[in-house]
Amino acid sequence: MASAMLGAELSCSICLSTYTDPVSLRCGHIFCQDCIVRVLDTQEGDGGYSCPECRAEYQERPALEKNRKLSNIVECFLCSHPEPEETQIFCTYCDSPVPATKTCLQCDASFCDKHLSKHSKSAEHVLTEPTVSLEHRKCFIHKEIVKYYCCEDSAPICISCWVTGDHRGHHVELLNVASEKKKETLRNVTETLKSEREETERRVQRLQDHRREEKEKAAGVTERVTDLFRDIREKLDTLERGVLGEISRQEEQMSLSVSDLITQLEKQKDELSRKISSIEEMCNITDPLTVLKEEPESDVISQRSCDVTSDVRDTGCLDEAIISLMLHRGLLHLVDNLIHLKSEKQLSVQKADILLDRKTANNYIIISGDRRSASVTDVYKQRPDGPERFLSQQVLSSCSFSSGRHYWEVDVSAADCWLIGVAGHSIERKICGNESFIGCNDKSWGLERNYYLEAKHNNVEKDIEEIDPDSVQTVGIYLDYEAGRLSFYQLCDPIRHLHTFSATFTEPLFAAFYVYEDTNIKLE
Repeated sequence: MASAMLGAELSCSICLSTYTDPVSLRCGHIFCQDCIVRVLDTQEGDGGYSCPECRAEYQERPALEKNRKLSNIVECFLCSHPEPEETQIFCTYCDSPVPATKTCLQCDASFCDKHLSKHSKSAEHVLTEPTVSLEHRKCFIHKEIVKYYCCEDSAPICISCWVTGDHRGHHVELLNVASEKKKETLRNVTETLKSEREETERRVQRLQDHRREEKEKAAGVTERVTDLFRDIREKLDTLERGVLGEISRQEEQMSLSVSDLITQLEKQKDELSRKISSIEEMCNITDPLTVLKEEPESDVISQRSCDVTSDVRDTGCLDEAIISLMLHRGLLHLVDNLIHLKSEKQLSVQKADILLDRKTANNYIIISGDRRSASVTDVYKQRPDGPERFLSQQVLSSCSFSSGRHYWEVDVSAADCWLIGVAGHSIERKICGNESFIGCNDKSWGLERNYYLEAKHNNVEKDIEEIDPDSVQTVGIYLDYEAGRLSFYQLCDPIRHLHTFSATFTEPLFAAFYVYEDTNIKLE
């Protein structure tokens, strides 16, 4: 009995459980620290605070003083009186233990099926799953069952909260009504989330399919490139063997000729040596009469020394002309084969023959005679006006692309600032402003180098920070109309990708150029 009384004294009036970290207000009432903090949080912004026990009011949020002595008492009490383990909930009205099926919040009692059938069906009697802990279903201020929901404050409340409390005059609903509305909202949210999840799944599937397709495409391109280089190596090896074979043949032929001549000359040398000896013997005779009477062989006196230079020419020399001709013709044939092989392997990209269209050029733009370069002048050109001519400093190509794959190159080395790309035929031309500039509308896509390098479309800009703008001297542009891809490349060693636009092209596209002052752009 004494321990029961002690347990009651050590219970928080908010949670009705044994104190946890007990703290006290200036009025002397003690609560669990978490419980009183939650109460004070709900009172925030109401112009003051009050004690849940005695309603003592405070202008400022009251300080919480920890009661260490009471904490020690609670700790000793819990050690000597451990809380019983949770047991099954039984019917309040059965003499023998019968499991309860529902608990009435109004009656604060649990019922089996038999007694539940006799229970009040009034809306005030709220039934829940069997429970012995009803504290969380009671208002911590008025200790009454929470039956309503304040729609303005989004908080469950009791009748006193609505009639006389902080929620007086607010729009409230019964808990079950508010719960059903929230469930309906949640069901709608769930349907929306399911739709988003399905769309996300479709996007994931599309990405996986794209990855698989690109992986298969990469494998196919790798195979074609490998075959191409194997064929090139085979043809180069054949050409190399032919040229080296011709060099070896000429060397062998020249070597045989030299060997034959050397053999002949060695014989001639031996014969000359013999004749020299014969003459020297005659010259060594001291008797003049004998010398005069001695007749030398007939061919000794008439013998002339051989012409050494003619001997070298007679042997022949390496014919570098025929070797160069073989190499030249072989490489030309290899180039022809290479074009055929690239086309056969579907690796061929033909450079488009692009010329600038004077009918579109702004009157301050100078077009070169070959129509492949453009610059700006201070002198106004009196060109005939027409619907195709730009008021802004822009010019288009004379040809357009409405299908297929196309590639061209632009030399920007003589331009500190440049803007190049493609534009549809319907791009605005009679306004000197953003509506007509390349990349500043939905009719054009461009790459610009000003203070930095950026890709532009429909006024959306993307900086290309990994590339030094000063290093870009020549730009390669690749258009795949059906695939909806427009790519820009820095033509250096190695070639570097700058940016790729992905779009659905719906009209013919022209190569487009904005020409800045003191600059020159040139089609390669």
